[in-house]
Amino acid sequence: MLTLSLCKQQSLVEKKFINKLFNDYQKSSDCPQPAAVVHLFESVLHILYPELSRLAFDTIDQFKSYIHEVESDLHKILLKDSCEQTNINDVATKFMDSLSEIRKKLDEDIDALFNGDPAAKSKTEVIRTYPGFFAIAAHRIAHQFSLYNLALIPRIISEYAHSKTGIDIHPSANIGNSFCIDHGTGVVIGETTVIGNNVKIYQGVTLGALSVKKEDAKTKRHPTIEDNVVIYSGATILGGKTVIGHDSIIGGNVWITESVPPKSRLTYVENQKINQRLENL
Repeated sequence: MLTLSLCKQQSLVEKKFINKLFNDYQKSSDCPQPAAVVHLFESVLHILYPELSRLAFDTIDQFKSYIHEVESDLHKILLKDSCEQTNINDVATKFMDSLSEIRKKLDEDIDALFNGDPAAKSKTEVIRTYPGFFAIAAHRIAHQFSLYNLALIPRIISEYAHSKTGIDIHPSANIGNSFCIDHGTGVVIGETTVIGNNVKIYQGVTLGALSVKKEDAKTKRHPTIEDNVVIYSGATILGGKTVIGHDSIIGGNVWITESVPPKSRLTYVENQKINQRLENL
């Protein structure tokens, strides 16, 4: 009898659990599915760069029809993301209209990647094979979506790129023109980071926050990198008030939590001296 009672109790527990899972599935239908968002992102990227696409179009009308299909898919996804815009059609139109500007910025990023890497044999090689380009392209597209106050679409895109490249860029980070990520594995760029034009960073660079308290969520927590800065591998730069001045070179493996003047050259040994000086104050 005791065994039967335990079986009944277990059955009730399992039934409640299964009911809960079913209810979760019902609720999830109101959220954009990651697979659909990833498909949308890749479709947009393939529209912008045929080097990445397996599709072929014999006529301009076929190409226009495909673009219309992608816009239709976007509209369906937007209906399932929380958005402060009252007109979903308006958001879809704004995004599709932004593709020319995204393409322009990405072309400049490609130039920066190609010119900044002696190993690059062609721009086609950069587009097809460089993880830095893929991560930057994902960011340009995700950032555009973030401007419409969308909740999930930008993060799904950025995390997909993160999983593919090992490069983690928050979609809300503001990144200027001609951005270059060389190698790139382990790069982290936080939400409130501001990066100027003609900036180049190497693998393992962290542009992060000094504080991870939830109450600081709406404050600037990540550094500002001004124009024409190079940051070598393993450098860690933290803090919302930290500014790396223009035309500076930040050496590998340094740890920076205070601002650096323009045209600085900061190496690991120099940084150790700076930290020692601060400890003696």
